[in-house]
Amino acid sequence: MFLLTSVLVGVVCLLMVWIFKSADGGTQRRKGEPRARAEARPWVDEDLKDSTEVHQVEEDADEWQVSEEEVEHVPFSHTRYPEKEMLKRSQEFYELLNKRRSVRFISNEQVPVEVIDNVIKAAGTAPSGAHTEPWTFVVVKDPDVKHKIREIIEEEEEINYLKRMGPQWVSDLKKLRTNWIKEYLDTAPVLILIFKQVHGFAANGKKKTHYYNEISVSIACGILLAALQMTKTVPKELASIYLLTL
Repeated sequence: MFLLTSVLVGVVCLLMVWIFKSADGGTQRRKGEPRARAEARPWVDEDLKDSTEVHQVEEDADEWQVSEEEVEHVPFSHTRYPEKEMLKRSQEFYELLNKRRSVRFISNEQVPVEVIDNVIKAAGTAPSGAHTEPWTFVVVKDPDVKHKIREIIEEEEEINYLKRMGPQWVSDLKKLRTNWIKEYLDTAPVLILIFKQVHGFAANGKKKTHYYNEISVSIACGILLAALQMTKTVPKELASIYLLTL
């Protein structure tokens, strides 16, 4: 009986040790969970990751805040229209944008430089993650440079059609009669290139994350298209737009 009791006590002790260790391990995991969540970077998609580390962002937070404080504050200004006026303006804006078309036959008629400047400034009003404004607009007019851009784009587009897109995508494009030949890039008087900045630099030269840079640049491109439509440069005098990434 004494032997059985000793064995039973030993088993109970081992069981208690196992229970405490399991509980401790669970506690450690629970303590570690917030840290894991803190290290997650939901603002960076799988294909948009850069070399900026979270701890670097935290270390540079004070310096980044100082640079932000130097930016002049622009007060919010808002005019509320009567309901009838809101309906009228929204309908007119819709009708204007509804006339927009994606064309591939472009006039070589020149566009006033002031118009190009204004539509780019309009695109620059787009919202962006943490107000990082991760875009650079480049206006190209030189014929030789435009032709080199065309060659680069056509080379990439040919790979898209033959390899990257897949048969279904290519099949869907057949009814639109598109291909990788972009002769209108030579014809257009102006090309506006939009470069996506995946990161910026702080005053000390360290990299700074540009949050949601892909989405932010896409919104800016949408506003640019709307601004071009508003100026009636589409399609007759359209400055061709291509999004390139750095």
